Amino acid sequence: MTAQIETLALLPGEDYIELYKILKVQAMIGGGGEAKFVISEGKVTVDGEVETRKRKKVRAGEVVCFNGESVQIVTAP
Repeated sequence: MTAQIETLALLPGEDYIELYKILKVQAMIGGGGEAKFVISEGKVTVDGEVETRKRKKVRAGEVVCFNGESVQIVTAP
């Protein structure tokens, strides 16, 4: 069984979204403060690598994983 990867589209005119905002917008976490905490604890990966920068600029094509959930960032439609 393969895990399903959700997608999150960047807003028109934006090149990236900050990592903590992805967890918050996708409801992977309770709020921004909690998102920043789990990122700083090394519990979030971007493209398979542990990421501890809360405001890391995540761009289209990158995949963020936390707690068994994955989301791929895509360009605005």
